[in-house]
Amino acid sequence: MVAFDRTAFESFRFLGRELGADGRVRLDYALDQEFHFSEQIELPVPQPLSCAECARVDGLLALLHWVAGISYFKAALPPRISCESGAPSPAAAALLEALYSEGLGELAYTNRLESLPRPVFPRTAASPPGVPAPERLERLLVPVGGGKDSAVAIEIARRSGAEVSLFSIGDAPPIARTAAAAELPHLIARRTIDPLLFELNAAGAVNGHIPITAIVTCVALLTAALNGFDAVAMANERSASAGNLQWDGVDVNHQFSKGLVAERLLSAAVAETGVPVRQFSILRGASELAIARAFAGMERYHGAFTSCNAIFRIDPTLRAASWCCDCPKCRFVFLALAPFSSPEHLHEIFGADLLDDDAQFEGFALLAASGGHKPFECVGEEQESLAAMRMLAEDPRWREHAVVRRLTDEVLARSPDSAGAPREVLALGEDHDVPAQLLEDVRAILRP
Repeated sequence: MVAFDRTAFESFRFLGRELGADGRVRLDYALDQEFHFSEQIELPVPQPLSCAECARVDGLLALLHWVAGISYFKAALPPRISCESGAPSPAAAALLEALYSEGLGELAYTNRLESLPRPVFPRTAASPPGVPAPERLERLLVPVGGGKDSAVAIEIARRSGAEVSLFSIGDAPPIARTAAAAELPHLIARRTIDPLLFELNAAGAVNGHIPITAIVTCVALLTAALNGFDAVAMANERSASAGNLQWDGVDVNHQFSKGLVAERLLSAAVAETGVPVRQFSILRGASELAIARAFAGMERYHGAFTSCNAIFRIDPTLRAASWCCDCPKCRFVFLALAPFSSPEHLHEIFGADLLDDDAQFEGFALLAASGGHKPFECVGEEQESLAAMRMLAEDPRWREHAVVRRLTDEVLARSPDSAGAPREVLALGEDHDVPAQLLEDVRAILRP
């Protein structure tokens, strides 16, 4: 294939979508008239779907179509959007304009684009009436990523007394192990990206991070609606709302679609679909450090979980088998768990003691934005890393470890005494949309 010139394209086209009786979804897109894409998603369904059942969830199918298109739009970032299968509702258009701009902030920054993409989506003239979401949640679907956060979300949902099932796209080893440890039903969807996209990437198309959590949530919502669940309970913490750096007038956030702004935009869009299902993050009020504290006591998951993203690389030849122990995610999870764990136990989990390896110092220091910005990874806020460092500096189990000594002398010594106060970082926040019926369970697990 000849070199890909993204500036040659004028429009990104949403062509059509289809949900089959067997739960197979087809999503069609195009760049101008030249490149056509067809994405396939296999949804778990309890029995063949009738035409009426497919029609009932058409609003969620449309929302998934628009959100998942970002994978292909990013190849060229053309200035015009064409919705040939129908325009989104006002709330959906607002969500999409956020995802296709701020949601691509990291991609634009790391690819050294001149500015953020700012596509304008067409929209229907008025909001549809919608259908109220259920007030009382009897059946919860909890997406599982294989990390500590999803394990804590599972246990909060379980404590509520609601019927709980797990959901994932694919069943990577950490996901399968976590589901097995939870001993709960597990619904698995499969997503197949059009291979043409990988060819274009190799030819020079724009490539990089996308707001993947929004896509996962939309697939989960469609699965929930087809399987009789009231809600999708995500495991996104409050730290996800904190950005990495300021650029082009926005807060560039690696976790944009995990943040509260995106959650609320998506909730408004779902409400306009007319499908009585809701989504929220059950961990929204908690910091990563508070979640780590809760997870440290959930030993049934300690041999199952892995948060390292090297395991989830699209290219199977590049996937790691377990913790790589040399990335920001590995360092942050190790740092967050350390105040609530023994060195011997974390060595058993990770296969190494990252806080006693002096070569890891710079990576740990960057978690507190020492000498740069927070890494483009799913890691906590700088205040959380500072709080964990303060706790370790006072912990006789850890304070003599090589990295902890340097963090104490070179990072904490230069930080204001008020920065990273553990009590404040561990406290639960009130800015969330967790249903009232679950708040007691959230507090019981996260505020021991």
